[in-house]
Amino acid sequence: MSAQWSDRLHDYSFIVFPAAKAYEGFLKIVFLDMGLIGKDEFYGKNFRIGKSLNPDLEEKYKNNDWVYAKLAKYCKGRDLPDKLWTTWKESRNQTFHWFPGKKNTLTHAEAVEKLLMIISAIDEFFSVCEIIK
Repeated sequence: MSAQWSDRLHDYSFIVFPAAKAYEGFLKIVFLDMGLIGKDEFYGKNFRIGKSLNPDLEEKYKNNDWVYAKLAKYCKGRDLPDKLWTTWKESRNQTFHWFPGKKNTLTHAEAVEKLLMIISAIDEFFSVCEIIK
């Protein structure tokens, strides 16, 4: 009798890491291709996708790097930027970073859910936004 997935390991975060890294690269490339960021942000070390996509960013930090508003305008509403932000926060940040007092592991089912969230966000991007180079 074979063990269930949940019985084999206690943390499946490692399954999500490659997709989360690919998601990060995807976002930077499409932001550049859409003209939402420049080459300085794309190649630089200071541009932060999480900051740029955060809809609740404090007003004092909303500068030229803040992609959320530009994306909402370009892609006809907040639905897509909200989905990209939620996917970033839940499937990338909460998987990669350690937060005090929070469970820092993913079950097999949670890891699969995060992978599907990333795939869905990328698919929706292409169905909602047109990239014109």
